[in-house]
Amino acid sequence: MTITPTRRLMRQDERYEQVLRAAAAAFARGGFAATSMEDVAAEAGITRLIVYRHFDSKEDLYRAVLERAAERLRDEFIQGMEHVPGRRGYIVGSMLSVARENPDGFRLLTGHSLREARFASYYDGWWAKAVEVADRMVGTTIADPVIRAWADRTIVAYLVEAVQAWLHVGEAGRDPEFIEQATKGLIAMSVAWATEPPTMGPAQPER
Repeated sequence: MTITPTRRLMRQDERYEQVLRAAAAAFARGGFAATSMEDVAAEAGITRLIVYRHFDSKEDLYRAVLERAAERLRDEFIQGMEHVPGRRGYIVGSMLSVARENPDGFRLLTGHSLREARFASYYDGWWAKAVEVADRMVGTTIADPVIRAWADRTIVAYLVEAVQAWLHVGEAGRDPEFIEQATKGLIAMSVAWATEPPTMGPAQPER
């Protein structure tokens, strides 16, 4: 007698996550306008009806993908600050962790959404918070407010591009090397631009 294995049905939260991940992949590949709910369903290997059980429209689905990516970036950064305060590389590591977890969602939030007029506010919101974090890092080391504002934004752009490039060429097993190298670059920029000595260690005695 042949026994047919029982197929386990996904829980609602599991299916929701499946749809989000499939949507991120489909939108990242084709863009919002050119991607249909049918495309998302095909990516997930389910029917369009199941997709509509979780999301009323394509726009709601795209917004959910962006919101999830923004939430994960925030949560990882906060966790890094709370559990390993002052640890070298936690800023780079937090961003890379989210990008590894959901590379398509990360790309949509930090790049594609800027080019989609109706979703640009998600990019703007994420960018403003990231620049605020960078400004706290810079602190009072740059006296000129214009140079400081430029440095804040350059730091964020550097981090995003560094992570994107590593996703393209780097293996996950070498992520610690990337974090170390990217952090060195971050420190080098901060030191080069500082008009006051950065507070990265004990002050050196005057000679």
